[in-house]
Amino acid sequence: MNGFEVTRKDEQDITVLYLKGYLDAHTYPHFEGELQKLMEEKRYRIVVDFQELSYISSAGLGVFMGFIETVRENQGDIKLCTMSTKVYKVFDLLGFPTIYQILKDPSEARDHFVQANKQ
Repeated sequence: MNGFEVTRKDEQDITVLYLKGYLDAHTYPHFEGELQKLMEEKRYRIVVDFQELSYISSAGLGVFMGFIETVRENQGDIKLCTMSTKVYKVFDLLGFPTIYQILKDPSEARDHFVQANKQ
């Protein structure tokens, strides 16, 4: 079985989650738990970095859909970044680029949050 890890880094009111490994039907509860912790801590400005994610299944994609409404109701957002071409194709196939901003890297994602604050 392939592993999955989530590393969290808080930068002021923005949290960056770094995903590593395989996000699938066996590992999605771990990721879901991390997002649930952020909801309990009222941290709604979230960046998810996919640089070390090798694979994502529909179960993994479903986790994002399960939290986006709560996040946006609380004036936050989930921004996605650093996707491999393989992972991006899965998101693109299901229309996620129309729902989520997919950015180059965590720095660019943080900049989008900062710019949103200025408006």
